[in-house]
Amino acid sequence: MRHWTRLKDWLPAIVWAGVISGLSTDTFSGSHTSILIVPFLHWLLPHANEDTIELLHGFVRKLAHFTEYFILSVFLIRGLRGKNRGWNLRLAIWAVVIAAVYSSFDEFHQLFVPSRHASPWDALLDTTGATAAQILLWLWRWPRPRLTVRGDKENAVSNPD
Repeated sequence: MRHWTRLKDWLPAIVWAGVISGLSTDTFSGSHTSILIVPFLHWLLPHANEDTIELLHGFVRKLAHFTEYFILSVFLIRGLRGKNRGWNLRLAIWAVVIAAVYSSFDEFHQLFVPSRHASPWDALLDTTGATAAQILLWLWRWPRPRLTVRGDKENAVSNPD
């Protein structure tokens, strides 16, 4: 059995994809999330006018899109790489492509939810979140100087990822 087919490696991505699908239901439509988010924003910003609160509510919802797919992308590369560790450009591209396809299907699903609407801009935002995750993982892998036990800068060695 190839390493990338191990369920243990894919389980977080599968579960998170289910969470994303759950968040695409009527329960998490703008009118329903406003019941929780708007009062919190009023509490946080008591002097803000209604237009500002509505704008911030929309921003929170868009930030949720970005974050959902950022997390999915991290889980996807984990599934794709299996037992291998480290970051790989080919796998990172696949993680973003899979996230983008899943986002497109999710937006299509929202066409059939009366309180939701499909938006290519949301799919683009989702893909941007997935891409940002891979860029961050790539930056994270760059060698950083590691100090010795004594902490002497002269004895610092490069981290050999």
